[in-house]
Amino acid sequence: MLIEHAGKSPQVDPSAWVAPDATICGDVTVGPGARVMHGARIVGEGGGTITIGQYCIVMENAVVRASPRHPCSIGDHCLIGPNAHVTGAVLGAQVFVATGAAIFHGAQVGAGSEIRVHAIVHLRTRLEAGAMVPIGWVAVGDPAKILSPDRHDEIWAVQKPLNFPEWVYGLDRNTPDLMVEVTRRLSGALAGHAHDRRTET
Repeated sequence: MLIEHAGKSPQVDPSAWVAPDATICGDVTVGPGARVMHGARIVGEGGGTITIGQYCIVMENAVVRASPRHPCSIGDHCLIGPNAHVTGAVLGAQVFVATGAAIFHGAQVGAGSEIRVHAIVHLRTRLEAGAMVPIGWVAVGDPAKILSPDRHDEIWAVQKPLNFPEWVYGLDRNTPDLMVEVTRRLSGALAGHAHDRRTET
């Protein structure tokens, strides 16, 4: 289903196909030959833009999101696997994002890269073209360090200064009652969906 949000309606090329139970909401452009499969959710929050290139495949139950601070762009011939999450990131052409993988705000994934099953590309991380993040591993930093999940202290040493709360929510990590402030702010931003309007199925 296509939904107008924040005054913006999705633009889907006539040669693309969107499953009837998928949702495309807001300022989203879907290119020629693209396929958005069953249960997928593509949401441009608050006017955030999403561009999906030609012949991209967004598989079942994948989530692609953007916000005004963090637009999202997926290059031509990319495959976003089932249950994968791509939020506010830029993916070059021919990127493979496997089942359950996650790519976060401000990440840049070079053309031809592979993000394998349940792998993570953290916020503000830059992967060179042709990079590979192994199954369950974590890419973090600019340029990326690719580390196994058991190396949490090393991951955190790079991740902490990337400052997720400030980068995503505009809040200092030391804000008193941080989660109270995050959820209040996010609730306010998401309230705009009360005015969404279905434009077509």
